[in-house]
Amino acid sequence: MTTYAFPPPVQPSVPVEGSEAVFPVRRILCVGRNYAAHRAEMGGDERDPPFFFAKPADAIAPLMNDVPYPPRTADLHHEIELVVALKSGGANIAVDDALDHVFGYAVGVDLTRRDLQGAAKAKGHPWEAGKAFDFSAPISAIRPAADATFDGAIWLTVNGVQRQTGLVSDMIWNIPEIIAEASKLWTLAAGDLIFTGTPEGVAAVVKGDEIAGEVDGVGALAFTLV
Repeated sequence: MTTYAFPPPVQPSVPVEGSEAVFPVRRILCVGRNYAAHRAEMGGDERDPPFFFAKPADAIAPLMNDVPYPPRTADLHHEIELVVALKSGGANIAVDDALDHVFGYAVGVDLTRRDLQGAAKAKGHPWEAGKAFDFSAPISAIRPAADATFDGAIWLTVNGVQRQTGLVSDMIWNIPEIIAEASKLWTLAAGDLIFTGTPEGVAAVVKGDEIAGEVDGVGALAFTLV
């Protein structure tokens, strides 16, 4: 029997739609600039392949009505995303086999301290302070893959005003390709979440803003920054 020096932290998890079960989160991988229009608004070259960054598992903020506005930023941005939840994994997964590893899908928001991210980029430093902070990954319940479709619209509003809109089919890399590429860099496993990128229209939000987003066929989420 293992004796811990202190009680281990609570396992981060996300509710599963239509079930009392929860999905234990192992880690969170995110794809950057996976929609051409967003890549253009961020100053990227559409010929560049998408890239990955990570958030810690405890950055997850499932079904939270109130999400804390983070410290040390004056430029917090929203990024609505389709999230893929894995039930299994491996290394060097073939594109044709990738969907066999999917447990389900969810709607997520990648909250970003854009000013800290920009400062890190300018100095060639890592992005963790801009991307991987507490409560930086609000997420809906996970819809099992058999009950989900993900080729429809993706959108986000702030205080009822539309900010982001697009189609999941607008992604430069599709879901099987994302899983396959990620598995070349990491050995994927059950419990991994992959945020698949955001369409154009990212912008700043402030305390008191009401944020709502949806992916057709997957679900919706809504929260207030406090």
